[in-house]
Amino acid sequence: MMLRVDNIWVQYGHLTAIRDVSLQVAEHEIVTVIGSNGAGKTSLLNAISGALPLAKGSIWLADTQLSGLRPHRTVQLGLGYVPEGRELFGSMSVRDNLLLGAYTDGSVRGIGGLKDVNWCMRGESVTRALEYAFALFPILKERQKQKAGSLSGGEQQMLAIGRALMSSPRMLVLDEPSLGLAPNVVREILRLLRRLREDGLAILLVEQDATAALKIADRAYVMDRGRITIEGTGKELLVDDRVRQAYLGKSVA
Repeated sequence: MMLRVDNIWVQYGHLTAIRDVSLQVAEHEIVTVIGSNGAGKTSLLNAISGALPLAKGSIWLADTQLSGLRPHRTVQLGLGYVPEGRELFGSMSVRDNLLLGAYTDGSVRGIGGLKDVNWCMRGESVTRALEYAFALFPILKERQKQKAGSLSGGEQQMLAIGRALMSSPRMLVLDEPSLGLAPNVVREILRLLRRLREDGLAILLVEQDATAALKIADRAYVMDRGRITIEGTGKELLVDDRVRQAYLGKSVA
């Protein structure tokens, strides 16, 4: 099992955002989490990435416990995270945004335009990762010298995914990658996720377009008020009357 979340609780002061949630993602598997706004989906992903502490429970990436680790350590251990809103550095070039994805708090000196930082991989590995990102997203190679803030919304989302891939993760976590994008761009992002699964990544996806997400998911979970309320294969949830009535509206897929 690539990711295992065991009975976790997450709190903001006296407010409980996640209640006794457990889920799993196997190797070479796409798992999606759907639910209404405020269900706790983003809090779940932030807890997995190390951005939020756990009140109870544990999180494992393969055989390594992530609970209590800070985000840069989870990246070093093989977790790539694409946050909601992309969180790019708009005044920096596309290339330098990508290169920052290979940076944690490692001890190996960097390459390229960012010469004063340390990297989590050796220079030749960073170069290979950059070539892989450019192969996935040729438009980023064409625009690598442009400022990230000058890209379209779809191109910025591609850059955010490419940045997460720069550390050569084993597991990719994405929060609402289709948010604000045109339907044709959303279809391209979903096609890319299938390719990444074929390339060996495990993927955990939170997605507002529940129908599209379930169509590409091997398995899926429904969250409501901080709890997992329904789980099954993507195909099973697509025809589940409870899911259809609550979440399956118009889709781009």
